Amino acid sequence: MRFFPLKALPAGLSILENVPLAGYTRFEIGGPARILADAANEAALTEVLGAIAGSGEQCAIIGGGTNLVAGDQGYPGVVVRYTDAALEFADNTVTVAAGAVLQDLVDASIARGLKGLETMTGIPGWVGGAVYGNAGAYGHSIQERVANVRFLEQGRVCEVSNADCEFAYRESRFKRRKDWVILSVTLLLESADAEELRAAASGILKIRNEKYPPTMRCAGSIFKNLLWCDLPEAVRALVPAAVVREGKVPSAYFLEQAGAKGLRRGGVRVADYHANLIYNEGGGTAQEVGEFISELKRRVHDRFGLHLEEEVQFL
Repeated sequence: MRFFPLKALPAGLSILENVPLAGYTRFEIGGPARILADAANEAALTEVLGAIAGSGEQCAIIGGGTNLVAGDQGYPGVVVRYTDAALEFADNTVTVAAGAVLQDLVDASIARGLKGLETMTGIPGWVGGAVYGNAGAYGHSIQERVANVRFLEQGRVCEVSNADCEFAYRESRFKRRKDWVILSVTLLLESADAEELRAAASGILKIRNEKYPPTMRCAGSIFKNLLWCDLPEAVRALVPAAVVREGKVPSAYFLEQAGAKGLRRGGVRVADYHANLIYNEGGGTAQEVGEFISELKRRVHDRFGLHLEEEVQFL
């Protein structure tokens, strides 16, 4: 195996060669990564990242791949995933590793009668990605519950408080610091009735699954919603009051006005019922997704003068 200089694979590290990234993204799009390295513990992650840095290899770090468009040509270097999924509860707090599935965290919290994550029911992906993108739904986001985040920076384990994460709508400091690799997060929750939480989560999951069926090859909403306070006055005058939700205007509103619903490009299309949902019908490519995104952004800009910003990440 042509790999960077590791005398032996540390415990918790698995290596695969020429792995199609389509199998690791919800879009089911993406060519082969030359090497896929899964690190199941901090020691393995530290060692593999150190070896990569010393070898000059190209490196990309991904999570669950639910919000990722991987290129058709694949990735010529090493794709690293941190797969530790540990959960540790203590009273009203939970410390969870970045590789835990977000839904597993939500379910475990509800089972313990802990409130604060139930609105994230049905959001796919891993916890590290949720912190990275400040995931949320129904007027809440994970930043509301974050106490601190541990991360790896050039082989050193560091920790930042909530304030130092610089959270904003679908944003965090981690998006700007690509050299920071999230290890774990500690969340502060509240005691509540587990059955009430379970009922609320069940209702949310039903709605989400109708909008984004679990089998649909998509990344959920493609574009961020727009903050009402940031919109030009001329645009505000065009938006019906009923469309504004929690201080935001859905990108889907502007996309629908621009004729996005039902559009198709190759194997990729916009849902007939949701203008901010692009999905892979089968055989779709990253090039088609990228071209489609550019076209939709152009349409909205031409009509409203607005610049839509993607939620999805690109590899």
